[in-house]
Amino acid sequence: MNYRDKIVLVTGASRGIGKELVKYFLANEATVLGLSKSDFSCDGKYFHYSCDISKGSNIHSTFRKIVKDHGRIDIVINNAAVLTSQYAMIMPIQNAEDMVNTNLLGTFFVSREAVKIMRKFKHGRIINIGSMAASLEPMGDSIYAATKAGVRTLANVMSREFSKLNITCNTLGVTAIETDMLNQLPREKIDEIIEALPVPRYANIDDITNVIDFFASDKSSYITSQTVYLGGIN
Repeated sequence: MNYRDKIVLVTGASRGIGKELVKYFLANEATVLGLSKSDFSCDGKYFHYSCDISKGSNIHSTFRKIVKDHGRIDIVINNAAVLTSQYAMIMPIQNAEDMVNTNLLGTFFVSREAVKIMRKFKHGRIINIGSMAASLEPMGDSIYAATKAGVRTLANVMSREFSKLNITCNTLGVTAIETDMLNQLPREKIDEIIEALPVPRYANIDDITNVIDFFASDKSSYITSQTVYLGGIN
């Protein structure tokens, strides 16, 4: 898929899946706007915005800059997320709040601000990066899984609100992929989960971009309020 003349915004752009998606879109000729708390630079038509998406006011001011600099957004990839895997009784309060503020509210505020821009052009694609945790509900992931289930629900409700504007909202539920986030978790437990999948292997970036290309395509204007899980998860 070629993204020439498309402006793609990726949150959590400085590492992990976000960083790989930035490279992918640039390789396919997109103009890429990256949001993250960390500084990041990349060759090509890449524009970085330092933004803490756990803070709604920070998102609002960042989008004001984006409107001034570019005037348009075609595709949003809500990828930014934080994870603390811990049993509920000993979960630190701050970590729980960070997951809700970043994973759920951050996705909501970024989507809302993006749609304010997209509606002027009567076109847009919002694609959320979800997680297998929302479906598999593993122990220790109560808050993380709940936020990712919430992201899926956000997309479903927003799809109804934005459909008349030709803006679609969909979710990609990824399985485990080699990232810094994955390295926080006990590998033996992740291996057990992966071995139980219908397709028992770790995901790679091609698995992810394959679904993103489908959701982002101009031909997918009739595809909205959908969640696709990798690996055969229901």
